[in-house]
Amino acid sequence: MQAKWSLRLIRIAALFGLIGTVLGSHMAGSGSYAFRPIHAHILLVGWLSMFAWGVFYKIYKVRAKKLIAFHGWSAIIGSIGLTTGMWLQFIKPFNINDTFALVFYIVGGTILLISFALFVVITFLTEKVEKR
Repeated sequence: MQAKWSLRLIRIAALFGLIGTVLGSHMAGSGSYAFRPIHAHILLVGWLSMFAWGVFYKIYKVRAKKLIAFHGWSAIIGSIGLTTGMWLQFIKPFNINDTFALVFYIVGGTILLISFALFVVITFLTEKVEKR
């Protein structure tokens, strides 16, 4: 299960990395920095955090297997929810109701916060690895 989640998180990180760099390229080309906070969060929580979690699961063996899946799903849902919510809140692409956009943003961020808290717990539930 750990190997599956390691690869899954790294693949999702790669997608976030691509989206983040395309946004950065768009901002540089257009001269508009409206996407700056969204671009930063996509790269930080989507690319960097997901990648780090994927590498962690590859390196360390975790005793609480069920927490891995819960952490992985909350990380994916929270990262997508936070960054999509920011996009809806700040860019207002479809003239969506402001309350809906704000709730989407807050719920996504809260799920991501839970994911980070779960990861803290998981780091204390690793098994000792024998020296090679």
